Amino acid sequence: MAMLTLENIAVAYDQQYILKDFNLSVEKGSLISLLGPSGCGKTTTLRLIAGFLEAKDGRFTLNGKDYTRVPVNKRNFGFVFQSYALFPHLSVYDNVAFGLRLRKVSKADIDRRVRKMLEVANLIGFEQRFPKELSGGQRQRVAIARALVIEPDLLLFDEPLSNLDANLRVNMRVEIRRIQQELGITTVYVSHDQEECFSISDQVAIMNKGIIEQLDAPSTIFKYPKTEFVARFIGFNNFISFDNRQEDGREIQLQAGGHSFLAIQGEGRGAQQGLKGAIRPDDLKLGTSDDIDLGANVLPGRVKVSTFLGRSYQYVVETELGDFTVNKEMEQPYVSGQEVRVLFPVEKLILVE
Repeated sequence: MAMLTLENIAVAYDQQYILKDFNLSVEKGSLISLLGPSGCGKTTTLRLIAGFLEAKDGRFTLNGKDYTRVPVNKRNFGFVFQSYALFPHLSVYDNVAFGLRLRKVSKADIDRRVRKMLEVANLIGFEQRFPKELSGGQRQRVAIARALVIEPDLLLFDEPLSNLDANLRVNMRVEIRRIQQELGITTVYVSHDQEECFSISDQVAIMNKGIIEQLDAPSTIFKYPKTEFVARFIGFNNFISFDNRQEDGREIQLQAGGHSFLAIQGEGRGAQQGLKGAIRPDDLKLGTSDDIDLGANVLPGRVKVSTFLGRSYQYVVETELGDFTVNKEMEQPYVSGQEVRVLFPVEKLILVE
């Protein structure tokens, strides 16, 4: 049973709907990420859950209790902001203890809980330092400890790593996942970084214009996007529009511009109902007439652009069905204008809506 549920939620600014008929369920103890481009509604969703925004319509429940109209100060939620939002005049210890003191917790209990959180966040020895004396990663860990020390019913992250450099982001996302799993706390995480979300989440919701296009395990989304938007967002930049399709068991027979293609159902892909094929540049096979025979899933073409990527070359290949981008490791590259053939492996060709 879901711990957190948003049912038919609507949020609007100046009569412009950001979310409409929006639905989301989060299981207890899981970490779900809201991922998508700017303006897709992910931060609005998080702010609605936190209580900073009020829904025009719909219902928000947590553990079976209606939270739709509960004010933010009555929600026992931990919130980790993008900007850390630490008090510069307070020490690490006092920053973490701040929420407990507001709740009139006893001094002994405050000390016990703060020290426990400092240990969980690997901040032992930093108790008397001030935020200006900490690195970005240390500040973010203080912010996480402060959010967790109140023993929240729900933990919310709003792009918490966007102010950190690349190496520190990698380390911090490991820390966030470690802490979340260690404490088993239900978490909603917002980011625009695909790799970040995929690495720490139990489920990812890909959002577009106020709706969830796909909600699945990260590995499922990465391999089997359901829609063209999701496919493009996660790196499928080769597409074919098919004229028709026929199904024979698991096999899907497709036609495009007089060329025949095959795709397959099953293997965790779900029902592939679309008439548009998607495939990654790394999954296409490229060769000459000596390497690849003409037949199903093969297009003849010529090299339009060749780019050196370090370990491999990237080619833009012109065909009757459009241009396709192919990555291929090779010592002797193909040259512009060279005749080649592109093979679309059956197991890698995905149909999207």
